[in-house]
Amino acid sequence: MSNRTSDEVRSGRVMSTQCMFHTALQHERDLQLNFWESQAPKIEGLGVSVAAPGSHDPGPTQRAIDWVGTLDGYAQSVDQRVKMAGWMETFSQRGGQLVIHGAAVGDLDYFSRMYDLILVSAGKGELVSMFTRDPARSPFREPQRALAVSYVHGLGPRPEHPDMDAVRCNLVPGVGELFVMPTFTTSGRADILFWEGIPGGPLDVFQDVRDPAEHLSLTLELMERFTPWEYARATKAELTDVGGTLAGRYAPIVRNPVGRLPGGGLVLGLADVVVANDPITGQGSNSASKCAASYLASILEQGEKEFDETWMRATFDRYWDSAQHVTKWTNAMLGPPPEHVVNLLGAAGQLPPVAHRFANAFDDPSDFENFFYEPEKTAAYLGSVTGA
Repeated sequence: MSNRTSDEVRSGRVMSTQCMFHTALQHERDLQLNFWESQAPKIEGLGVSVAAPGSHDPGPTQRAIDWVGTLDGYAQSVDQRVKMAGWMETFSQRGGQLVIHGAAVGDLDYFSRMYDLILVSAGKGELVSMFTRDPARSPFREPQRALAVSYVHGLGPRPEHPDMDAVRCNLVPGVGELFVMPTFTTSGRADILFWEGIPGGPLDVFQDVRDPAEHLSLTLELMERFTPWEYARATKAELTDVGGTLAGRYAPIVRNPVGRLPGGGLVLGLADVVVANDPITGQGSNSASKCAASYLASILEQGEKEFDETWMRATFDRYWDSAQHVTKWTNAMLGPPPEHVVNLLGAAGQLPPVAHRFANAFDDPSDFENFFYEPEKTAAYLGSVTGA
């Protein structure tokens, strides 16, 4: 069930930023759903820039740190308007029954008596309220960033690596982050400009902006002030379409995976319903893909047995084994970086193996356990690289 047709999704407003790394892309290939792989830019690197302290006000910003790490398997970004519309049509063509109707709790109550299993993947609204917050896994009550997205044509190449498509993470300490990534949208190849502003700070200015042109203009003004090295290639940027902007905020949350219906039936939450991280680490679409793949394996292994509450909780726990690493890393990135993390990012600019490992941990965030969180492990890792 969907509250919008594929045409309405395709012609609507952008729903997200997304950059999917190798593992998530492979799940799509395995199911032959990678329809846009040949058209979407192949993102071969991930770069980090850190603005020098105090350099953005007044005067031009300098970069204290600037490097790019090479990905072992390329990443890709496909506008979810393109992907979800295409998948909805494919689902129908392959024999699935797609019902265009906004699902309410009452509908699910009825369906729970007809179907073996109901999955809920709504990002917000009435359905999400069935899934209660898990306080032990949800440290934040308030949004940690104000988000503002623009899809653009006309971005120039990056002078440091003009022939490599890369995601660029620009960190402005105490202010927020700017992410720039190549994508494939309804009008072909494009780029995403994505500000994450600390609430109440100088980037938190998009809340009342309704005009897409004004949204882009504000985005570029902030780039000129805080990340002039990115602004330099954005002077000819134009929105891809009138639906190419998005702004909002939400508090990161982990929810209990089982929703209980008024009639006693149960439903299982999926992806953002159960684990919604801030997009600062670019994990949303990756996590959704990994969640779907994990749930699919659990469904197939259950065979003819009942999809009861015990199975639902075990199915989520299996996904949480990997998702917990994403949540831990994302929540860590929302705070001011401790000294050893600043040292790690700085070292990556001098030591290509460090840049390589950091970049590839975006595909497998569990690796951060080995070298990121604890000063002792960071020091030991950097010592092993410099020693080698």
